[in-house]
Amino acid sequence: MASILTLIYLIASITFIVGLKMLAHPARARKGNLIAAAGMAAAIAGTILLYEDDNGNGLQNHFWILGGLIIGAIAGTVAARKVKMTAMPEMVSMFNGMGGACAALISVVEFEHLMSSLHATPGLTVIESAFQSGLRTHLLIILAGLIIGSISFAGSMIAWGKLNGSIRDITFRGQHLFNIVVLLLVFLMFFYLVGWLPANGVLLFYTVLGLSLLYGVFFVMPIGGADMPVVISLLNSFTGVAAACGGFLYDNKAMLTGGILVGAAGTFLTILMCKAMNRSLLNVLIGSFGSDQKQSGGTNAHGTTYKEISLSDAAMVMNYAQKIIIVPGYGLAVAQAQHTCHELEKLLELKGVEVTYAIHPVAGRMPGHMNVLLAEADVSYDKLQEMEQANSEFPTTDVVLVLGANDVVNPAAKDDPSSPIYGMPILDVSLAKTVIVNKRSMKPGYAGIENALFFQPKTSMLFGDAKQVLQNLINELKEL
Repeated sequence: MASILTLIYLIASITFIVGLKMLAHPARARKGNLIAAAGMAAAIAGTILLYEDDNGNGLQNHFWILGGLIIGAIAGTVAARKVKMTAMPEMVSMFNGMGGACAALISVVEFEHLMSSLHATPGLTVIESAFQSGLRTHLLIILAGLIIGSISFAGSMIAWGKLNGSIRDITFRGQHLFNIVVLLLVFLMFFYLVGWLPANGVLLFYTVLGLSLLYGVFFVMPIGGADMPVVISLLNSFTGVAAACGGFLYDNKAMLTGGILVGAAGTFLTILMCKAMNRSLLNVLIGSFGSDQKQSGGTNAHGTTYKEISLSDAAMVMNYAQKIIIVPGYGLAVAQAQHTCHELEKLLELKGVEVTYAIHPVAGRMPGHMNVLLAEADVSYDKLQEMEQANSEFPTTDVVLVLGANDVVNPAAKDDPSSPIYGMPILDVSLAKTVIVNKRSMKPGYAGIENALFFQPKTSMLFGDAKQVLQNLINELKEL
C-alpha cells in the first residue's frame, strides 16, 4: 500500500509542475489547471484509501473526512461560478486565507499530539524527552507552519475586507514600530520554545498563535490600495510555505511539492511586481502607498482644467484612426464591460483599424487581473501587449482608449519627484497622438493621487459607465 501511495504522490507532484508550467500561457491555462486539479484529487483519494501509519492503521473518521470534502467542494464550486470579475481579487484573498488557516490548524493539532507524546515518556522531563526522541525538528516545523499560516490567514482576511470596501486603511503613529515589536516577540517565543520547551509551552504556543494573527492584521492594515496586488502575491507565497511545512510534518510528498511550488511562484511573482513598480518589497510594506493621499478632481494643483469629448466626436476620431491601443483598468472590471470592449474591437477591425491592448503588470487589484478579464471575453492573447512592447508602439498610435485605468498611466511617475509613485514604470500613453480616457468621474484612482494625464492637451475625458459608453460608441460607429 505504501509503495502505491508513494507512486500516486509522485504522479500528483508531476501534475502540479506540469499544470504550473501550462499556466504560463492563457491558451493552455485552463487545461493546466485541470491537470493539476486531477493530480490533487488523486492524492486526496489515495491518502483516504491507502494511507497507513507505522502500526498499519489507516485513516479513521471517513464520514467526517468525506463530509468536509463534499461541503467544501460544493461551496467552492458555487462561489467560483457566481463570483463577478470585480470580486475576483477578494475571492483570491479569501481562498488564500483559508489555505493559511488550514496550515495553522494542522500545526495546532500536531503540537497537541507532540506534547501528549512527550509527557507520556516515563522518567524524563519534557525537554529531555524532546532531545532524546529527536522531535526538536518536528517542533520547529510545527511552529513555522503556525506562524506563517496565521499571518497569511489574518493578512488575507484584511486584504479581502479592504478589496471589497468593508475595511479601510488604518494607520497610527508608531504603527511600524508596533509591528516590529510584535514580530520580534513572535520570534523570541519561537526560539525559546524550540530551544527549551518549558513546562508552560502550551501557553506560549497559543500566545505565539495570537501574536501571529495580530501581526497579520496590522501587517496588511496600513498598506495602500495601489500595493494590494503585491500584498496578495506575497501572502500567497506565505500560504505555500505554510502548506509545505504540513508536507514535512506528514511526510507527504504531494503536499510538500505543492506548497513549495506555490511558495516559490508567489515569491517570484512578488519580486516581478515590485520590479514592475520600481519599488523594493520593504518600501511596499512600509510605504502605505495610496492610504492617505486622497485629492479632489476638477482642476489640478496648477489650476489647469480638463476637457471633455462627446460620444460622436470620440467615435469619429476612432473611425478614422489606423491604429488604436486600448488600456484596460479596474473600471472596466467594475462595469463588467469586457465583452462590450471585445465587440468594439471587432467592429473597429472590420473598418480596417488595427486594435491591440496594453497591459500593465499591476493593473487591477490582483496579479494578472486584466489578462483574466479579457480572456473571459475571448480576446485573443496575441493582441495583449506587455508594458515594454506597448510603450514602443504608442508613438505611432493614433488613439489610445483608456478604460478605467488610472495610476498605471499617470505621468507623475516620471515627471514629479514628490509623487508617491515617482519611479514606477507606467504605460506612456501620452506619446500617442490622441488619448481618450473613460472614467465615471474625476475622482482619483485606487492609489488616491491626482493624474496629470487628464489635464494634458492631448487628453479628452469621456465620462460614464464603461459598459454603457462602449455600447454607445459601438452604436455611433455603426452609423458612420
